[in-house]
Amino acid sequence: MAVGRERRGAVQVLVLDRQEALNAFSPEQIDDLMAALADAAADPGVRAVVLTGAGRAFSAGADISRMADMDVDGAREFAAKGHGLCNAIEALPVPVIAAVNGFALGGGCEVALACDIRLASAAAKMSQPEVALGIPPGWGGSLRLPRICGEGFAKRMILTGAMIGSDEALAAGLVSAVHPADDLLDAAVAMGDEIAQKSPSAVALSKRLVHAALGPRDDLLAAEAEAFAQQFAHPERIEGMTAFLEKRPPSWAG
Repeated sequence: MAVGRERRGAVQVLVLDRQEALNAFSPEQIDDLMAALADAAADPGVRAVVLTGAGRAFSAGADISRMADMDVDGAREFAAKGHGLCNAIEALPVPVIAAVNGFALGGGCEVALACDIRLASAAAKMSQPEVALGIPPGWGGSLRLPRICGEGFAKRMILTGAMIGSDEALAAGLVSAVHPADDLLDAAVAMGDEIAQKSPSAVALSKRLVHAALGPRDDLLAAEAEAFAQQFAHPERIEGMTAFLEKRPPSWAG
């Protein structure tokens, strides 16, 4: 399986584990993670979930070698799959804590954004680099990032594709705390344990109310997914992904 599971008391730890691809999301890994989340939701003994990555990355996002061959319909399906994952994280009745241990790029960053709380290691790097590939964010980043960090910071990350270190992420509110790499997982589990001491029904209700207070999202997410899909017909998307795979700078037509 591409997702490891470890139970620590009332905390379910889920580990993204495709280290050969920096934990980039394949359709199979998404299915594995969805199944693990469903199992956690169905287990009354689980009061919190910690999501982290194995090796040097939380997740490098999508597998570009697979995305490069997608057409508009394939991209639409892929966006729907990513949105389904992120929405499932948000809808989980127990809080999900992202322990961002390394690179969280593109879809990997968007999955972290869908989590209720984000903690980072000192070595963590976060980015929405899609514009360098000729596409916009496609898994909810255009909605969740400005809601978490504000419009200005979100636009900087999305429009420049800048790599954000842990200290800057903390200052922007992108993560709630930074820990030494060796302490990160224990810190995330400790936070899960703290939540586990509280009323489960009140925690679930509070999570739902906070999400509701941020306003409707379905139409915004649908618009993002469709824009993402339609861009796959654009020559700049083809050039961006081809250049990435050929390890050269892209040459934009404009």
